[in-house]
Amino acid sequence: MTERIYLSPPDIGTDEEEAVLRALRSGWVAPLGPEVDAFEREVADYTDRSYAVALSSGTAALHLALLGWGVGPGDVVLTATMTFAATANAITYTGAQPVFVDCDATGNIDVNLLKHALEDQQARGRRVAAIVPVDLLGKIANYEAITAIADRAGIPVLSDAAESLGARRGGRPAGSFGDAAIVSFNGNKVMTTSGGGMLLTNDADLAARARYLATQARQPVVHYEHTDVGYNYRLSSLLAAVGRAQLARLDTMIERRREIRRYYQHTISLIGGVEIFGVPDGASDHTADARDNCWLTSIVVDEPVSGWSASDLIARLARANIEARPLWKPMHLQPVYRDAASYTNGTSARLFEVGVSLPSGSAHNQDVIELVGMELLKMSNTADAAVGPR
Repeated sequence: MTERIYLSPPDIGTDEEEAVLRALRSGWVAPLGPEVDAFEREVADYTDRSYAVALSSGTAALHLALLGWGVGPGDVVLTATMTFAATANAITYTGAQPVFVDCDATGNIDVNLLKHALEDQQARGRRVAAIVPVDLLGKIANYEAITAIADRAGIPVLSDAAESLGARRGGRPAGSFGDAAIVSFNGNKVMTTSGGGMLLTNDADLAARARYLATQARQPVVHYEHTDVGYNYRLSSLLAAVGRAQLARLDTMIERRREIRRYYQHTISLIGGVEIFGVPDGASDHTADARDNCWLTSIVVDEPVSGWSASDLIARLARANIEARPLWKPMHLQPVYRDAASYTNGTSARLFEVGVSLPSGSAHNQDVIELVGMELLKMSNTADAAVGPR
């Protein structure tokens, strides 16, 4: 059996090794220090933000941003149902209640349904404290429409860009949208620090509040003095050094993922009833200057045409020791959030049933990706067709 092929393994090399040694030899092994400061500046510049706060995870960044805006018990926060649990969990940490809104065909939040959800929640007398859109699989959401809705209601927007660092929309980078944004450096993201994330904002007060809460809310006195409950959320110097090396390679890693997507696009063109999820050329919509970062290339399967289902494909790939997963199971279908309010149109539930994410990491060489492609072709009895350009 071949070595396990993962969806998105870390792309780590000598640059990262040298960066860790540099950090170790500097003496700054604990959190904070020059590597963290430099990493924050570099990510802020990359995302066109004034401030970046390096944290232990993207989840921590979501949590602190919401706390910084005073979100708490009795509030509701509108967010995408098509997302990983961390988005909803961070809202719950504050004591507020997540309210889930379904997606459109791109997988991102349906702006018309969002408008309806906001109006309905307000009509029910609930305080909508924030809106948290999610950039699904690296596709930037429609922030032009989202922020217009939020601005009319005077509600802040927190962009969950955990999956979209390096993507662009309207000439702007992911992380630059909303009143604040978060990014993730988890081990499976396009760039990683092993674990980590950042809060991005142009609001000096919000950044300062996040730094304060992330360091156990320690008061600036010689002894340990605390007037608030804080958190141990800061990023270590060693991980920041890895992040700096990864950031320098980010655009190259994204281009490799685009090559992989183009390969899959060619391969599935030989298969009936299957198509790339989203716009195949790497755009998040039909706007020429909107390009996703191709974090994961996913397909959707039309079983009546293909003759096999998404779950059939996942099982076949598993037998070949290849990891593949369904698209996110919507939050409104998760048992832990069964009592949460939701506004649905059926799109996210359908995508969960028919979608499959394929190995997409920039660390994969072409031989690995062609193994996946061959399994796709075998699934459709077209293995004798050309596998595609190398």
